[in-house]
Amino acid sequence: MSEEILMNITPMESRVAVVENGVLQEVYIERTQRRGIVGNIYKGKVVRVLPGMQAAFVDIGLERAAFIHASEIIPKNNDAKETESSSSNDTEPHISYLVHEGQSIVVQVTKDPLGTKGARLTTHISIPARYLVFMPHTNHVGISLRIEDQQERERLKVMVETLLEEHGLQDKGGFILRTAAEGVGEAEILNDIFFLHRLWDSISESIASIKAPVAVYEDLPLYLRTLRDLVEPIIEKVRIDSKETYLKVLKFVKKLIPQIEDRVEYYPGERPIFDLYSVEDEIQRALSRKVPLKSGGHLILDQTEAMTTIDVNTGAFVGHRNLEETIFKTNLEAATAIARQLRLRNLGGIIIIDFIDMEDEEHKRQVFRMLEKNLERDHAKTNITGVSELGLVEMTRKRTRESLENVLCEPCPTCQGRGSLKTPETVCYEIFREILREARAYDSDTYLVLAAQTVVDRLLEEDSGNVADLEEFIEKNIRIQVEPMYTQEQFDVVLV
Repeated sequence: MSEEILMNITPMESRVAVVENGVLQEVYIERTQRRGIVGNIYKGKVVRVLPGMQAAFVDIGLERAAFIHASEIIPKNNDAKETESSSSNDTEPHISYLVHEGQSIVVQVTKDPLGTKGARLTTHISIPARYLVFMPHTNHVGISLRIEDQQERERLKVMVETLLEEHGLQDKGGFILRTAAEGVGEAEILNDIFFLHRLWDSISESIASIKAPVAVYEDLPLYLRTLRDLVEPIIEKVRIDSKETYLKVLKFVKKLIPQIEDRVEYYPGERPIFDLYSVEDEIQRALSRKVPLKSGGHLILDQTEAMTTIDVNTGAFVGHRNLEETIFKTNLEAATAIARQLRLRNLGGIIIIDFIDMEDEEHKRQVFRMLEKNLERDHAKTNITGVSELGLVEMTRKRTRESLENVLCEPCPTCQGRGSLKTPETVCYEIFREILREARAYDSDTYLVLAAQTVVDRLLEEDSGNVADLEEFIEKNIRIQVEPMYTQEQFDVVLV
């Protein structure tokens, strides 16, 4: 398996694509005027406390106030260990004890504003570097669950604890070892420890000297975050199509990740780098509800406010042996495709998958395992709860930023995001009812109907008899005129 990272950088927008064996797996988009704020640290001001919800709203200088739950606030005694060990509502301190209106509070964004919801916050600050994540309010040393080798886990934990003790830093914050730390030596780890401590000292000075609401630390831009978070040994190349960005990346890499310097390349080709790898076409396909499968089956994905539903259909695939085998093969292919679509579209929250019903328990187990296996490469945390009584696979995927559709699209102004329009027939009958209302309320010789072409065609053809009957009933003339700027659902009845 080979992976490459492609970077398409312009002054207005940065786009990063993760390509695996020539197939697009993930895409990240950051626009200059709408940059994500996850990981940013703010000195905010509490503007409203909601005791009934155990939460508060905090002004951090954005258009909408951000939201923080009591479980995300370190108590005033700063006993972080106590709050980490107590997760039940019985022992959770009351929000009124933790914060009050007008109070300044240092918070970090854990979720970008999504739709109508403000950003989600925490006071459990964490600052990532290449190999470590620094947590200034705890002295715990943890290790990424993706490092599975027990000996390596023990080696890394002992190494960090020893280094902290040798340099007198054991009581000045805790660390989590990231997946990238696997196999790394003392020198690299120590560099990260010193870098993170210097950074936190600088942030602390800013916090003490400035007035809320204001940002005190902003995470790296997308192209540098990608190098820090996504470049693993499996990544063969990082190709960048901007000379200016390439030079910035080289400077960053030489200082913090020198071992990947030989994998970073500048792409000077005339053909856009995303076109060369068919990334643009894949992005367009990722905005469609329907995802075709090679076998002839297909997926239908529907994204709603509450959850995402995925329906698997055999479509044109008729199989070669029997119905159960056809269904099994379609579901296996769908499991692989679904895992890819979740990453590509960045779908998060609750996800319900309706695989085609299978009778064979072994087939069910294999499909379930195939889904789990393909989700192992996902950088976002996923949790599959199993198969429900209705045969649906229920899972969650951590959502920290907006989905690809929400980044690139907006609700249709014609259908208001419903995905459907009233038929011309329905609109004609609404017009008839409106004319009757007008006739009862006002006295006029003629009523002029302004409507879209499709509706006017219906009024002059299939419903011409109804128009004549209505004229006779109200004893007034009805004129009909096309308004080319109107959508199918728009109309006006004008008194003439």
